[in-house]
Amino acid sequence: MPKIVRFHEVGGPEVLQLEELPAPQPKKGEVRIKVEAIGLNRAEMMFRSGQYLYQPKFPSTLGYEASGTVEEIGPGVTGFKPGDRVSSVPSFSLEDYYTYGEVALLPASALANYPENLSPVEGASIWMQYLTAYGLIEFGKMHQGHHVLITAAASSVGLAAIQLANSVGAIPIATSRNEAKTHSLLGAGAKFVVNTKGRGWADKVREITAGAGVDLAFDPVAGPELEQVAETMRPEGMIFVYGALAPEPTPFPLFAAIGKNLILRGYTLFSVVQDPERGEHAKRWVYDQIADGKLKPIIARTFSLDRIVDAHRYMESNDQIGKIVVTP
Repeated sequence: MPKIVRFHEVGGPEVLQLEELPAPQPKKGEVRIKVEAIGLNRAEMMFRSGQYLYQPKFPSTLGYEASGTVEEIGPGVTGFKPGDRVSSVPSFSLEDYYTYGEVALLPASALANYPENLSPVEGASIWMQYLTAYGLIEFGKMHQGHHVLITAAASSVGLAAIQLANSVGAIPIATSRNEAKTHSLLGAGAKFVVNTKGRGWADKVREITAGAGVDLAFDPVAGPELEQVAETMRPEGMIFVYGALAPEPTPFPLFAAIGKNLILRGYTLFSVVQDPERGEHAKRWVYDQIADGKLKPIIARTFSLDRIVDAHRYMESNDQIGKIVVTP
């Protein structure tokens, strides 16, 4: 029987258990894949700890991203056949489907082919990060010359946002609380790196823009620092808040928002993938950029499936630069 990761209570990484279970049988519209690589995401860490958009029902599986080959298709599935090389697009609920295991059961609508120039490890590392960052293009209309502030930039989504900015000629300004990551962020394509541990970091960002302020901000942190992000903005700039990494409450930056006529947008990639036309356009755009070599996932570290607890602990350490991947 295949090994599948489950947990029976919310908590730290230690609640994750590797259990032998019968291979799930695909129902109508579903596909079972043999997993070759699993991409980890902070959403799964939050789901495991009971801090996500919804609560797990026990025993719970988890996981948004995997690459592998199709093993079996359910009734009504077209476009895929056993042996096809696919990866999963995060467009489903963690209450219903999962990717953490030697096999994964997924809706056919959440599967996509990935470019032949990527390995399975890279194939498991593309859709969450690039389709999340794609919001800057779809909703922020990011284009050449835009100054784009990317906070927590060493995350896989942050690095993806840097690559997308460069692909359209925008100017990515990365932030990090870890000075040791500066060199890596510059190597990953950031034009400037600002340490948010230092006082007056918002002023440094504005200096980079010659006082004009940034056009777009892409922030997964929120918390009290959101007020500083607002201070970096130009009039009528747009702030994307796509996460809640800060443990503290998030004050609304009232005076900056009113004084600059700012747009603060709550955002997840579901805004892209749950609209069929928008989602297909986004996937094609990302696919073409990857195939052309303009986008390439950065892998921080790989773990074996029997070390899933260690992989989650590493994710919580915030030491990584790029995507954490687990291989069965």
